[in-house]
Amino acid sequence: MPSRSPAVAVAVAVAAVTVAALAVAGPLAAPAAANAAVPAAPAVTAQVVPGALPPDQDPFYAAPADLAGYQPGQLVAARPLPNPSLDWIPLPVDAWQLSYRTDDAHGRPELAVTTLVVPKSAWTGGGSRPVVSLESPEDSLGTQCAPSYQIATGRDNEDAALGATLIASNWALVLPDHEGPKSEFLDGPEEGHAVLDGIRAVKSFGADGIGAGNRYALSGYSGGANAAAWAAELQPSYAPDVPLAGAAIGGTPADPVAVGRHLDGTAAAGLEFAAAYGIATEWPTESGIDGLLTPAGRADFDSLGGQCLTTLALTHPFRTLGSDTSAADPLGVPSVAAVLRTDTLGAQAPATPVYDYHADTDEIVPVGQDDTLVDTWCGEGGQVVKVRDLLGEHGEEAAVREVAVQHFLADRFAGEPVDGSC
Repeated sequence: MPSRSPAVAVAVAVAAVTVAALAVAGPLAAPAAANAAVPAAPAVTAQVVPGALPPDQDPFYAAPADLAGYQPGQLVAARPLPNPSLDWIPLPVDAWQLSYRTDDAHGRPELAVTTLVVPKSAWTGGGSRPVVSLESPEDSLGTQCAPSYQIATGRDNEDAALGATLIASNWALVLPDHEGPKSEFLDGPEEGHAVLDGIRAVKSFGADGIGAGNRYALSGYSGGANAAAWAAELQPSYAPDVPLAGAAIGGTPADPVAVGRHLDGTAAAGLEFAAAYGIATEWPTESGIDGLLTPAGRADFDSLGGQCLTTLALTHPFRTLGSDTSAADPLGVPSVAAVLRTDTLGAQAPATPVYDYHADTDEIVPVGQDDTLVDTWCGEGGQVVKVRDLLGEHGEEAAVREVAVQHFLADRFAGEPVDGSC
């Protein structure tokens, strides 16, 4: 999400502080025993305090040489996050960083990292403590923008706001670095794999009462909704061993072509450029995007690498993607269009109930392409509760529906029937 009104920004900051959300603390509990049939988790080669170095320089984020021998979701390493804070305010949670094997969009092994956050307050509800995998709207092209690093440095105010009602419900949170080690913005299949494998890693870790016996759900907004939606859609085929109670997605960019055409030439055009960069990173040969760039376009793309959302959202305003390529309509180039079809949601309805919310007047992610996703999933037999707000700005919609998301997920954890779905 590129920007907020001052009122929303203040509300986000207040919510983040008052509910003590999404930060890190506490001692490391003993993890579950490793699977003897696969490689043992290697020791971290350097004792680095989480957040002291950016991921590109922190050995914890380095993949072991034998990563291909690990199963998707298998734990590689774990470490506690000491001295938790959010804007220097201590938080009453325990938290760990877990690294694990996942697969990119081509099925190639890569190392991912997720953060497990568990309230110190004992769970007094029925059954085991619910766990929500909260997908961050990272929307970035640098590993220093990833949730694990932002949480470790006490600066992850955005996810703190998005997870405020969830952590206030005394639920545990899992926050994966779903863009992966190459920070691939809007690489849907890779993001879905990272989310599901992150849950697998948490289930096997077995810390602080969180493990295989807990109930898991998904939540995400904007770019985070893309990751959550892909995880929900891929779960039946990629991770049938990860049953989900439900998924809540808001402001979902389901169709990259529709979203790109909507953003092209607008004040937020930098997000289209960033998505093109991320897609070219994962599909360089298949998309042919690099070959379409003019010399000026190559310079513009190079300037995007390693940048976080705030910078990207302000980059190349009112520019068109065609102004940087040899094709007047780069999204219509057959090689690009083929890759973007691969990166479009809707191939299979999720097996879990979905709460899909969106503002009709969303200026960043057009609601029409999300409506198409809902219709497609419903036609494929999915259970989708569709909620549309007549008025709303992209950043504000997340705050407007935050409590409703918690209610929907609470009902799913309780096993209540889904009302008002297709």
